[in-house]
Amino acid sequence: MREATYLNPLYLRPFPDPFVLKHCGVYWGYATGRWGDGRCFGIMRSPDLVRWEECGGALDPPLPEATCYWAPEVRYENGQFLMYYSVGDEERMEIRVAASDRPDGPFADCGRRLTSEEFAIDPHVFVDDDGARYLFYATDFLTHTHVGTGTVCDRMLDHWTLAGRPRPVTRARYDWHVYDPQRAAKGGVRWHTVEGPFVLKRKARYFQMFSAGNWQNPSYGVCYAVAGGLDEPGEWTQACDGARVLPILRTVPGRVVGPGHNSAVRGPDNRQMFCVYHRWAEDQSGRLLAIDRLDWAGDRLLVLGPSLTPRPAPLAPGVADVAGGELVGRRSVATLPAAFVAEVSLRAAQAEVGGGAYGVSLGDEGDETLRCLIRPRQQSLIVTRPGEEGRGELRLDLPGDFRYDVFHLLRLEVNGGMASLELDGRPLRWRQRGDGPRHFALIADGTTAAYAGLALTEGWEDLFTEGDLEEWGWRVEGGGGWRIADRRLLHSDGDGAHVTVSKGVAWGSYELVVNARLDGGEGHYGFYPARGAEGWWPLLTVERAEGGWAVLVKGPTGERAWPLPSDFDPGVDQQFRLRKRGESFTLEWEGALLGEAECVGRPECVALYAHQAAASFEMVRVTAMAE
Repeated sequence: MREATYLNPLYLRPFPDPFVLKHCGVYWGYATGRWGDGRCFGIMRSPDLVRWEECGGALDPPLPEATCYWAPEVRYENGQFLMYYSVGDEERMEIRVAASDRPDGPFADCGRRLTSEEFAIDPHVFVDDDGARYLFYATDFLTHTHVGTGTVCDRMLDHWTLAGRPRPVTRARYDWHVYDPQRAAKGGVRWHTVEGPFVLKRKARYFQMFSAGNWQNPSYGVCYAVAGGLDEPGEWTQACDGARVLPILRTVPGRVVGPGHNSAVRGPDNRQMFCVYHRWAEDQSGRLLAIDRLDWAGDRLLVLGPSLTPRPAPLAPGVADVAGGELVGRRSVATLPAAFVAEVSLRAAQAEVGGGAYGVSLGDEGDETLRCLIRPRQQSLIVTRPGEEGRGELRLDLPGDFRYDVFHLLRLEVNGGMASLELDGRPLRWRQRGDGPRHFALIADGTTAAYAGLALTEGWEDLFTEGDLEEWGWRVEGGGGWRIADRRLLHSDGDGAHVTVSKGVAWGSYELVVNARLDGGEGHYGFYPARGAEGWWPLLTVERAEGGWAVLVKGPTGERAWPLPSDFDPGVDQQFRLRKRGESFTLEWEGALLGEAECVGRPECVALYAHQAAASFEMVRVTAMAE
């Protein structure tokens, strides 16, 4: 089977400062400036992040005197689409919000200015797990040591009102942030620019991505800053100094100019994140839409780009029904192994639903192991686990203004004995019994419901944030020394010649992503990407070889070495991405292809390996692919 690919740029019409919203399984893109129909902010849509079609402009200009309409971002909130944008004459800019009941508009300005600064641009709304909202944006710092634009954060009291206490998040401090060494419009001062904030959260840490510098300079690009909490004092810690550590997405002289101003969104498999950004056309006639995979290796945020050649297309879910339909009773969707992630948007078919309920379940009819139902009469989402006596119900109270007649996003993830659920981003987590395959079903009990954007992907992602190995489905073989601690899977130093921990897979084709590092000892670490009853091979190890570090591919007929870069540091988390199809696989290190090799036999599990070393694994992810 030939693998689908994409090639940047994805669309040849200018689409600057792209923001992408995923709603009911469809991607909606929004861009800076006027569209061909005279409206502000062009809109495009896509089924898969790769194929895009135009939908027209979003907003009739509400301020006739304004010449600049920049950086729209759209959030879906309880049946309403809210577009945050910056508007003005370039010297004076403010942030406003417009609303629509459709993702393709038209939007209407709400008549509210959110910011009070003379210059405020690039709004980004971040909603934390507790539902608290924050607006990140860029504004000027004229008395800072490095004069110019930086980013701030302010608490949102509601969708249209800020607390009015913006705190600096990321201000200029390095030479690569310089926009103009003598900016005439600012009185000839050395001007710096840090803008385009976008915030992600992972393992209780906050990552703010931003663009900095001047797109015409080779130093221009995207970097990030990190914080342990939104209320921590002081600015966030920046990861790139522009000299020793370079931006994670940057200009490639002669090949890619000015990649920047990004947003991020989950791919169709609802697992892999993608960075959505613009890059200049070869003739510099405009900024064009591009995407590349976004990931983490420990505390490092990665963008596997800007890609210059065809890249594997975003993985599709195993089960998908974007259009959806009405639902009465119980509708079985798929039979599953013990690990999957599913998303579906649900609503009641009418505003008044009485004593009915709607949601999802696991298990056969009459023998369910899990029910997750929105119950309007109790104004809650309630999770029940039949047959698990004494475990009780889990309850997520819904806001008083929660509308049952509009779509809300339900995300359910099951991974062995661990499970989590999110409703519109608000999480519930619990432990459950892992009893193998079961049916995933949609339910409307005592009412009529509607669903859309159903997508179900088989596989699992282990971040090792809690629990023990057995709960996550891992089995230790060949010796002890494995434990979960400090949000990692650790192996203590030892002299065992063959120490592994394994976890089952049920697919012939899949993507395996491993983040790992050496913490001490003279040995090495590695993994079996496709271990089965017919053989253990190959074993991939990361160890010192002639000339430096390499991945050694060890099979029944010998071994070969795939060299790693000269600056490879085994004591820092590194990411390896393996894609297995049939009896062969390819291996990449952080976007760079290392090689291709064969697998022996049909896999039954993947296994992690340590030999005479203290090693640790920060993340392991397996995603099923179509055969």
